[in-house]
Amino acid sequence: MAEAEDSRFDLVLVGGGLKNALISLAVLHHRPQSRILLLERAERLGGNHTWSFHTAAVADEDWPFIEPLVVARWPRHWVTFPEHERCLEQPYATILSDRLDEVVRRQFAEHPQCELITSALATEIGAHEVQLSDGRRFEGSLVVDARGPEQFGVSGAAGYQKFVGLELVLEAPSPITEARLMDARVPQVDGFRFFYVLPLDERRVLVEDTYYSDSPKLDPERLRQEIFAYARRHGLAPAGVEREEAGVLPIPVDHVPPPSTESPLRAGYQGGWFHATTGYSFPIALRLARHIATRAPSQVFDGDYRRMAREHRRQNRFALLLNKMMFQAFSAQDRYSPLSRFYHLPDSTIVRFYTLTMTRWDRARVVVGRPPRGFSLRLLLSGDPT
Repeated sequence: MAEAEDSRFDLVLVGGGLKNALISLAVLHHRPQSRILLLERAERLGGNHTWSFHTAAVADEDWPFIEPLVVARWPRHWVTFPEHERCLEQPYATILSDRLDEVVRRQFAEHPQCELITSALATEIGAHEVQLSDGRRFEGSLVVDARGPEQFGVSGAAGYQKFVGLELVLEAPSPITEARLMDARVPQVDGFRFFYVLPLDERRVLVEDTYYSDSPKLDPERLRQEIFAYARRHGLAPAGVEREEAGVLPIPVDHVPPPSTESPLRAGYQGGWFHATTGYSFPIALRLARHIATRAPSQVFDGDYRRMAREHRRQNRFALLLNKMMFQAFSAQDRYSPLSRFYHLPDSTIVRFYTLTMTRWDRARVVVGRPPRGFSLRLLLSGDPT
């Protein structure tokens, strides 16, 4: 094959995180002859991340390429607040970045017409061409730019979701066998605080100390100690740390970037394809991947795409309203209160909230009725929760 042909692809994907990984897997599932180039600036794909999701977000036709990514799943999950505890009979699953790297590499190896290049820094990204820092250029019928929030950020942030997580190796089998999405029965310092606990197997548990805070400042050493203390209080016996991850994500209240209308398709934070309240990206990334995979590159920005983008923005406008309420109508120590009330709603409404597929009735359920404890109209109008 000529060198010129080697530089031309159906899809050129910039960024090797979750979104472009799902696009790659979906396209190779639906159109296995496609020529895909995946570019990642690090040595491995996926960075150092955990992605979790309600399995209801995955359609039956998507499981063949999603299932290999899953490292753990649970038939139900729990949330705990100062006033109440609840078990949701909704399956939940988790993907780790090491597994994502392994699965995507295997798929590219099985499709020799595709190419994966790591340690590749993109310096110019055009509608149909990408240039790397070493001077190499590649052409694509569709270019997808899915670089993350650290590259672009989000304007209009009211606060930050920040966390430190430790994947603990245990001396004895874990007494926690089901996922805990939120355990807020901890001191409510630095905003809404909760622990996130995922028992990956009987001797490995991921424990994250998470905050919805007014400040992006993170103290990893202090949070590590908090995680070990929490683990011991709940019967876990840490023998060591397999992995550590940390993150600080902006929580917007005014604006989420609009989706692209032409190539390059901005699939990351810069394109607004994320949940403005939770930061969850898996269900949204999967919808976008499914759309791209079932169309020729020249047909991606069709009427269905425009409808999907409009619905996504409409759903996120409601999420922005919730962010405004949480950060501007409650003091920092009461910020957990609207989430506590939210978790009295039906399971189906809660899942649709996380997957950004809420109905009008769902939205009405969230905002209508007696305000949550700690709600202050004065704070909301002043815009100063301090």
